[in-house]
Amino acid sequence: MKDLFVYYTTYPDKETAQKISRTLLEKRLIACANIYPIDSLYHWKGEIVEEQEWVAILKSSSLLKDRLIQAVNEIHPYDVPCIVHWNADANEEYIKWVSRACTGLSD
Repeated sequence: MKDLFVYYTTYPDKETAQKISRTLLEKRLIACANIYPIDSLYHWKGEIVEEQEWVAILKSSSLLKDRLIQAVNEIHPYDVPCIVHWNADANEEYIKWVSRACTGLSD
């Protein structure tokens, strides 16, 4: 059974990405977050926008998908936050670690 979900979320700045990732960690909705700067181009309100954003790649249990998406939507500053997710496969030890980290059984 695959239990690993990966989420790709974008933020306006590093501080927001870190703050939301830390909140998700504290709520045990994710096991870890990797945060990177990115250059983004997108359509917004009839214009093409080009700006720097920050992306967080979040790893979590598939069992927490709905709660994690709801939490991000509630605390994210964007009107339409990017929350892309997919089921992933990884080495067995990593999948077990993610599951334990999200449940609080192990750090």
